Amino acid sequence: MSKRLPPLNALRVFDAAARHLSFTRAADELFVTQAAVSHQI
Repeated sequence: MSKRLPPLNALRVFDAAARHLSFTRAADELFVTQAAVSHQI
């Protein structure tokens, strides 16, 4: 019964969004679009 962890990139995106409280600012930090951040969340 092993549980799968989310992909590491998804955790990075979630961390950035949580720290900035903004998908747009997280996207700027990660050099991706706001839509890409939204999709990962």
